[in-house]
Amino acid sequence: MKKQPALEQGRRPCFGVFMAIKTLFVTRLYQDAIDDPALVTELERSCRALAQDDKAGRAWSKANGYPGYTSYASLNDLPMRDPVIAELKRILDRHAQRFATESFLDLGRRKPKLDSLWVNILKPGGGHSGHLHPHSMISGTFYVCVPPGAGTLKLEDPRLPMMMAAPGRTADAPEDSRPFVYAEPATGTILLWESWLRHEVMAGAAKSERISISFNYS
Repeated sequence: MKKQPALEQGRRPCFGVFMAIKTLFVTRLYQDAIDDPALVTELERSCRALAQDDKAGRAWSKANGYPGYTSYASLNDLPMRDPVIAELKRILDRHAQRFATESFLDLGRRKPKLDSLWVNILKPGGGHSGHLHPHSMISGTFYVCVPPGAGTLKLEDPRLPMMMAAPGRTADAPEDSRPFVYAEPATGTILLWESWLRHEVMAGAAKSERISISFNYS
């Protein structure tokens, strides 16, 4: 009779296999960057020009307490209006496709399609409260201008409403075990996530405006 190998130190058989702790139900955050300073500079000019010319956007921002300017509710055709933003869209399309592939999203022969895109200019100290993006598949932000001290992006564990009596996590818990993760983008950073992931922009201590372009893919 063949002799069974000795158990490794500290491991015990459990239901026919060795005891293990697995990581399940992964929430992915995609991060990359556009290394094209000329394009980023042109995008900043376009964003600032929009903030000056878009009276409807400024009025909506003021009426809704947005601390700065956003084109979210006023302009829905920016890639058609501005060739610089159209170039950004072409780049974002490739990143959205890559994220969908790396996230194993079953799209058949279809590709992610840009559904909306808008400019955000946050004043110093401004933030954006927690929210998600319904009716979309992939959401994200390209960071045009991130001054020192600008607010981080806070991402929330989607299981929080169901945790009830669960204890908090220890100070040395790894990032994938924390209830909140804070992403610190720089100028040129692209971040993508699935649209159901709740997130917010924290108020920062920057002395100048934080400029970004957010978007949704369906």
